[in-house]
Formats: sequence, structure tokens, C-alpha cells
Amino acid sequence: MKYFSTRNKSLKFSFKDIFLRGLAPDGGLFLPSEIKQYNQSELKNLSKLSYLDLATEIILNFCKDDIEKDQLKLLVKKAYSNFKIKEVVELKKIGNHNLLELYHGPTLAFKDIALQVIGNMYDYLKVSEDKVVNIIVATSGDTGSAAISALNDRKNINVFVLHPHKKISDIQRKIMTTIGSNNIFNIAVEGSFDDCQKIVKDMFNDNEFREKINMSGVNSINWARIICQIVYYFYAVFKIGKSNISFSVPTGNFGDIYAGYMAKKMGLPIDKLIIATNENDILQRVINTGEYKPEKVKSSLSPSMDIQISSNFERLLFNILGEDDKKVTSLMNDLETKGYFQLDKNVVEIFKKDFHAKKINDEETLTIMKDLNMKLKFILDPHTATAFGAAKKLNILSETIILGTAHPYKFLETVKKATGVEIKAPSQLSNMVDKKEKFDILKNDISKIKNYIFEKTI
Repeated sequence: MKYFSTRNKSLKFSFKDIFLRGLAPDGGLFLPSEIKQYNQSELKNLSKLSYLDLATEIILNFCKDDIEKDQLKLLVKKAYSNFKIKEVVELKKIGNHNLLELYHGPTLAFKDIALQVIGNMYDYLKVSEDKVVNIIVATSGDTGSAAISALNDRKNINVFVLHPHKKISDIQRKIMTTIGSNNIFNIAVEGSFDDCQKIVKDMFNDNEFREKINMSGVNSINWARIICQIVYYFYAVFKIGKSNISFSVPTGNFGDIYAGYMAKKMGLPIDKLIIATNENDILQRVINTGEYKPEKVKSSLSPSMDIQISSNFERLLFNILGEDDKKVTSLMNDLETKGYFQLDKNVVEIFKKDFHAKKINDEETLTIMKDLNMKLKFILDPHTATAFGAAKKLNILSETIILGTAHPYKFLETVKKATGVEIKAPSQLSNMVDKKEKFDILKNDISKIKNYIFEKTI
């Protein structure tokens, strides 16, 4: 299998190539040349597998030219050995709702599910064997901590994590900044997550800088993230045992929900994918009007979703535009030069066949958290609460699974504000509060951040 860019289908890369690169040389995102489509008989056989075996089968479709099945199975087994539950994720019935808990990994967020595997892939693919690899990550709170957990103390790998200064929760920050490994560098950027993400993308597009530091990335722009996340959509549908299941997904950078879209393209009987947003509702606006126009990022109680430029939306554009790489390039150029792009009505209608979108504001988020605790004695994090709210507002007839993306402990203040409950620290984080934090505050200036990184790598 080969991979190409959303902006140039003629470019050809191996899985190992795209794994290391993260972003295509032309600024586009990588996609595979073929997508496995399972028939009913194959789906039935997959439904009998454990999570680990299912993960091996699904992921193998996309990397079999570079990773043998037996080796991949070992990588997956090792990745999930430090999860709190054997099956990695857990499907619960909360009242009339189906909740898929994705936060039983070492940093209590769904990002662990992909990044623990990716950490082992770096070792197996020997991308850091000859020289040091410098991984640059932008995070809105969870990706950074998951990347650090997966890659700390790795030989010949440095990790630079950019997070928006004072715009993530204290617990999210401390999970990152209390790991004292010499290969981890935390940078608090005086700006938004979108600013952090733009800096990382611009670094990838600076060929001279990228080559000089041997740069790689593990944001959701890296296709390896997506393929690991496809797995739990299959697992959840198999657990429910019904067809035409819908999913409600707290959505920021569009990677998690795009994995669901991929699962549907692979033959999984999914009805609708619900995009749950907070006040940063660009995805609701584009599905209603066709206009993709980022606004100023608004701070909210669900900070991991405080994003106005959803990178993985470019992958969906490529799909719904009939794989027209020239059209995608034109739209992304419009976004860069004009600050927006406009989709035709027929394109929006294609979008609506698979997706719904709903905005849940902070007041609604608190109400959802309060009500669920009062009625069912269950505590939600604010991101998962938006997914509950979006599903309720849309009142979709098909059975719906809500993705639980983070442990509520990561958002102590919001949980207490909504419910009055003080959550005890999970065992994974019990010693964190006593550790010293280590991070540097830098201006939102790519040249200063480049210099910082370069100085740390020489």
C-alpha cells in the first residue's frame, strides 16, 4: 500500500515514510491509496476478537508492508499492558445512554490509545536508530501528555510539546510538566491552540528546518493516530450487537470523528456521526452554511475543544470532493489567503449524509454534568458532556454511543462547579501533585520557538 497527499495524488510514500513525516511535503495530509472494505462475513469474524486482536487486524491493513502481523501484535500488546482494564476501553450503560470510556490509559485520555502504539512503532521502525528524532507536538491539553507518556526516556528521541499558556486545566498541564525526563521539553506558548498548531505546521513546511533537526510529529495529522482510533468504533458496534449505530463525539481537531468516518467506509454499519462542539463552533457553522471561516478562539470549560482550525477536516474534504486534490488545494489556499473558504451546496449535502453537528455552550455543559450526577450518580468530564448534550438535542432515532474522551479528574474545578463533588486522584496520577513542574514560557513567535528547539537539539 502507498500513501499520497490530499493536495497531490501523484505523490507516493510508504507507511514508514508518512509515519516519520507526519505532514506531506506540500502541506497536505496523507491518505492511503486503498481502504479495506469488510463484508458481512468478515465483520462477523472480527466481532469475535478481543480488543488486542481486533486492533492488530484493523491496523495491519494500513501498515503491512512495513510491519509484519506477528510484530504488530507484540507492539499492540505492549502498548496496552499499562491500561487499567484488559479490553482497553469499556462500554457502559448510563441510564438510557451508551458511554464508551476511552480514558483508562496512563494519562486518562483517549489519546493514549493511539500514542502508546505509536511510541512502540518508533522503536520497531528504527526511525531513531541512526540519529536523534525530534518530535514536535501541539496540544490542547491531552495529546501532549499522551505523547510524553509514550515517548519519555526513549533513546535518540526528543519530544517538544507546545501548549497554550494558561488555557488548559491545571491537571492537564501538570501531567505534562511533572515528567522530568531529559528528552522532554514543555513550551507554554502565549497564544491559543490554533497558534501552537500553526507553528508546528509551519515548521513541517520549512524543509530546511525539518531536515536539519530530523523532525517528526504525533499530532492527529499523523495518519498512524487515525488508524489506531478506528479500532474502538468497531469494538463498540460489536459490543452493542446492532446495525446502524450512531456516535456522538466531542470534536476539536476532527481526528477522532474522522476515524469513525473511516470505520464506516470500511464497512462498519454506522448511521450518523455527531460532531459535538463548544462555543468554538466552526464545524457546526460549515455544516449549516458551507462557510469554513475560523473566528477568534473562545476559552471554554472544555479546553481541549477550543479550536477553530480543525486540521483533519482537510481529509474529509478530500473524500467528499470526490478525491479532487486540485479542489482541496484551492480551498486550503483560500483559507490561507482569504481567511475562509466556501463549500458548494451539493458538497454540504454530501457532508450531511454522514454527519450532524451541535454546539453545547458552557452553561449547558454544566447543566448536563449536574443532571447526570443528580439522577444517575455519574460524573462526566466537560468534553464528554458536550457529546451527551449534542446527542440529546438531535434526538437521533438510531441507538447512539457517546465517546467518553477524558477522565473527569483532569477537570477538577469544572466538575466541582457543576456537581459539588471533589474527585480523588486516580492511581495513575496519585504522586503527581508533589512533583516539581518544568516548562518554559515563550511568545507566540515561530522564530523564537525554532531557536529554542534548535538550541536544545545541538
